[in-house]
Amino acid sequence: MKKEALRIGFPIILKAAAGGGGRGMRVVREESQLERSFLEARGEAGKAFGDDTIFIEKFIEEPKHIEVQLMGDNYGNIVHLYERDCSVQRRFQKVVEIAPSPNLPIETREEVYKYALALAQEVKYNNVGTVEFLVDRQNKVYFIEVNPASR
Repeated sequence: MKKEALRIGFPIILKAAAGGGGRGMRVVREESQLERSFLEARGEAGKAFGDDTIFIEKFIEEPKHIEVQLMGDNYGNIVHLYERDCSVQRRFQKVVEIAPSPNLPIETREEVYKYALALAQEVKYNNVGTVEFLVDRQNKVYFIEVNPASR
């Protein structure tokens, strides 16, 4: 973990693999905080989700949280239903979702559509779901996750 944190560069965020909603998450801004934060995140994840698996990501300061809705069918047809901005959050929980996303440059908007569709095509996505991204201050796009609809 320490080796990966140093490779990625601080700040990083530790996240519970089995859950969400801010549980089992810790932002680590320097190496001296790593071990304690890891143990805390792991303990909280285990209690909240029954699984203490933690993963590590680069922490993006003040990102835009952009989500793209997708629909895929049995015939390989995949479409996006545009994007929404879910950046207004409290304790890593979305409070407000705004569509279309305000203040997102058209080039970045097109980029998240392209990434979402390419990902869905690669895995032959056959469902409705959401592809989530973070966009930093320089409009660099980072993939977070895909949340498929329950069947």
